[in-house]
Amino acid sequence: MTDSQGARASNKRELAWSRVLYKILVNEWRLAVRNKQDLFNALMFFVLVIVLFPLGVDPGVAFLSKSAGGLVWVAFMLALMLTIGQMFKQDFDDGTIEQWVLCRYPLFSIVLAKVFALWLITTLPLIVISPVLAVMLHMSTDQLPMLIATLLIGTPSLALFVSIGAALTAGTRGGGLLLMLLVLPLATPVLIFATGILSASADGMQVSGLFALLAALLALAVISCPFAAAAALKMSVDN
Repeated sequence: MTDSQGARASNKRELAWSRVLYKILVNEWRLAVRNKQDLFNALMFFVLVIVLFPLGVDPGVAFLSKSAGGLVWVAFMLALMLTIGQMFKQDFDDGTIEQWVLCRYPLFSIVLAKVFALWLITTLPLIVISPVLAVMLHMSTDQLPMLIATLLIGTPSLALFVSIGAALTAGTRGGGLLLMLLVLPLATPVLIFATGILSASADGMQVSGLFALLAALLALAVISCPFAAAAALKMSVDN
């Protein structure tokens, strides 16, 4: 095979794989539109946690302004588990995962594409309304860009960590509690660094180091979680 023939074959494979990724994104969008009640439930859960928290703890401005960032992040993490926690359940039940395992494309890349599609569909709406809810909690408007930055960097890591738990519990019934037990230890460092950035920024401290750690967690999640989730899905199919 000449160099030109090899280049053409490589371009064809890349084009075919890009089509597969596009089909995954379109399919997830169609499922989200068809099951929009699930998206609405996650959105309402996110809003209600933030709205009801001041009523049950302390509605004072000083307390809420200090805890607003942490509250938004905790509500975000719980909402992600609610929406993405069952990401492989339907695919496992209808045999789609078996087709993924048998296809010529690497399973980890399909998992990564599915996580990215679900992050776009389910998480971006929550990020959009987060500044409004943060202002309701008396967060300073100067902190809003920092809040959005931490969410844009940190939530993909959370989605990837949740995908491991979702893959491990794909073949089990009522695996919600097991999912939380599996995911919370992995997601806690993201929560710590993200809220640490907001707290340090509010005190006028440098946050570049914490941002670097948050970005490092994202890089670690991207290069490890798809492989772990793919291995878990293969185990679920074999069993």
